[in-house]
Amino acid sequence: MTALTTSSAPPMNQNTNSEQTALELAPKATAQALRFLDTIQDEDFKYLMFDDSLVTTSDTGKELGEFTVSMETVNYRGKDCVLVHANSHGAIDGVPCGTSITAHIGKNMRTVEQQHHEYVKLENCPLDRKTFIVYQDETYIINRVITQGEDVQRTSKIVPGPEMEGFISEGANLLLHRLLITKGIPENMQVISFDSDTNLCPATFQKLEDRTQTVDNTELKVYGIERTINSVIDLPTTWQSYFMEDGHLTHRVQVGSPVTMKLIRAPTLIIRDEEPPKPTFEKQPLNWEEDSQLYSRFLDRKEELKGDHGTYMRQHPELKALLADFLQFLLLRKPKDVIAFSAEYFASFSPAMPSPSPYLASNNPTPFIYSRGNTRIEELRAPTQ
Repeated sequence: MTALTTSSAPPMNQNTNSEQTALELAPKATAQALRFLDTIQDEDFKYLMFDDSLVTTSDTGKELGEFTVSMETVNYRGKDCVLVHANSHGAIDGVPCGTSITAHIGKNMRTVEQQHHEYVKLENCPLDRKTFIVYQDETYIINRVITQGEDVQRTSKIVPGPEMEGFISEGANLLLHRLLITKGIPENMQVISFDSDTNLCPATFQKLEDRTQTVDNTELKVYGIERTINSVIDLPTTWQSYFMEDGHLTHRVQVGSPVTMKLIRAPTLIIRDEEPPKPTFEKQPLNWEEDSQLYSRFLDRKEELKGDHGTYMRQHPELKALLADFLQFLLLRKPKDVIAFSAEYFASFSPAMPSPSPYLASNNPTPFIYSRGNTRIEELRAPTQ
């Protein structure tokens, strides 16, 4: 006899509680960071679209490779984005290694798409790691391919957009550094990022003390930012970067690493154009009679209307007779209510009004009755038979 064993799934409310607990424990960006991201305007990127080129050196000063960053505005998927290219290539202890990033960054630093490639060409067991991030239909899709020797691992996960609020990818991080230099670093600046295993974790930014750096026999005042990724499964990772006041990168190092990235040639400082204040004009009273041009136009229009009206009157001589009869009748009657009197007078010319019967009684009142004091008086009566 064979025994069958079944495993029951946890109750639905238990799953719901677990998901809610996981959501509550998920790292979140601070309100100050979200407020900063919301204040970013398209104009803030105007002077940040330039290239950086640094050399990678060891702690002994030996040149190991290069690090380059380029940024430009493009239209991607029908949206205005910043295209970020970053490449770091070199050799450490004779082992070629490098990293490349291609990212499209949209409004409020949202990563629309990013390709992150890392490799270490070890002789016996080369390592190649590729990470793809795509934002689509209010969700993030993260695909990874890790190749180590002949072993290939593929993973994929989907994260809802609300859980990624305040997410800054590696490509967006390069652009964010330039913005923080030019706009200033807010207090308690914490966003969320991925660690090396694409686990969501908090990332903090702090201002470092200003210092001077000698580049190509030129003393430059540089401004520093420290970025720390607090991984949930590993030790924190910290980078210290220094920039010129316009956002050009001059120095970058990962704390604890013997490799440093330095600027060799000082770029030309980008000077921002000062926007002139918009002129204000006080509202002036318009006196058209004293304005020769307006007064001339008034006289021309007046003569034009007089000529047009005169022509119409000559083409319709009955109009003059009609108005003369009405005024004569009005002055003879002198009614208190001129409007009602005029309505009755001209109603007889309307084809929509029914023709009165010639047999109406002479004392039958008309629809238009005028008041004189407290006594109602019929000013007009139908003609007697």
